Amino acid sequence: MEQQAIIAIGIFLLTYGMIIAEKVHRTIVAMIGGVLMVVLGIIDQESALHHIDFNTLGLLVGMMIIVSITAETGLFKYLAMISAKKAGGDPVRIMLYLALITAVGSAFLDNVTTVLLMVPVTLSITRQLQVPPVPYLITQILASNIGGTATLIGDPPNIMIGSAVKELTFMAFIYNLAPFVVVLMAVILPIFVLLFRKQIQTTPELKQSIMAVDEKALITDRKLLIKSLSVLGLTVIGFFLHQLLHLESATVALAGGFLLLLLTGEHAMEEAFTKVEWTTIFFFVGLFVLVGGLVETGVISKLAAQAIELTGGNPAATSMLILWLSAIASAFLDNIPFVATMIPMIQEMGNMGVSNLEPLWWSLALGACLGGNGTLIGASANLIVAGMSAKEGYPIRFVTFMKYGFPLMLLSIGMATVYIYLRYLI
Repeated sequence: MEQQAIIAIGIFLLTYGMIIAEKVHRTIVAMIGGVLMVVLGIIDQESALHHIDFNTLGLLVGMMIIVSITAETGLFKYLAMISAKKAGGDPVRIMLYLALITAVGSAFLDNVTTVLLMVPVTLSITRQLQVPPVPYLITQILASNIGGTATLIGDPPNIMIGSAVKELTFMAFIYNLAPFVVVLMAVILPIFVLLFRKQIQTTPELKQSIMAVDEKALITDRKLLIKSLSVLGLTVIGFFLHQLLHLESATVALAGGFLLLLLTGEHAMEEAFTKVEWTTIFFFVGLFVLVGGLVETGVISKLAAQAIELTGGNPAATSMLILWLSAIASAFLDNIPFVATMIPMIQEMGNMGVSNLEPLWWSLALGACLGGNGTLIGASANLIVAGMSAKEGYPIRFVTFMKYGFPLMLLSIGMATVYIYLRYLI
């Protein structure tokens, strides 16, 4: 292995070790790791910028602006009270309702947008019930990644796969992945109850206090609410149509964000920008450059190529290897650069005589999307929720999340193994 590749691996492992240790803020660690990749000549500045996924960053910033302005209307508090009342004020039922809403929302928006909308609702409910919000937020992270697996637009890996393979249409993703996601959610929801029910107990008085709240009084600015919902609606429509319109999701989100700023005036702009999670944004920047160093030195490509060679081209063995490799790698790497590496590898297998690539594409989609549940740095939605939670004084520790997420990720990939084999390989 070349010296640069060895140095890149060393920087990568050291950086991730420090992120896991949590002695220094993960954004600082990731940025230093990314800078070291450039300073030591592993990757030049131009290539580093090329590896930063500005579509992801633009999507995050645009939606954070929309959400921060919409939050000023009291909408999320209103939604919190409606959800809590429907659940009779019961903390466990509320957790399940919010997880289910998150999964459905993640399928038809995207999981990042959905958690941006759901976290304020969750924090409002947990304050009212005086229960810890972290169990709710962990279940929503897991539900967002599971729900996002169901459609073409639900998770970035699916968007990338759909863009690379034109025959994998929006309906093809729903037909092939949504049934499995429904079954998986049916299995996971009862497990959430078993894991967290003892941590989120409250008193009958607090339950009753929620039932007595007049939720309509929580809407503080109806004119701004109308503007916010109108722009949010246009943005959601834009997400559905962005491929037909030949627009990236970041363009849609930023257009929505700045349209709302235009409608609300300059006074809202500075406040909105202060609520953008810049620490999360810069964490992504460092992470993209860090992984870019591994891509540029050929580390990821070599690993993927060697893994595929092990199967000898057998469809079943190759599908299972891609599924599990994608899941484990996506738990510890950002799944976007990993999927970007795997797509041409699978396409090359088609050129080498593998006639049916469909099981491989669905294995990659399931592995990359569900693998994101393995650790706190496995997917964009995880980091967004962690950043918002920490800002409110409720940090989600790396080890704490992994204690719940990794076993559930292994369960979901085990179920996906059976699904892929029975549906495509028999």
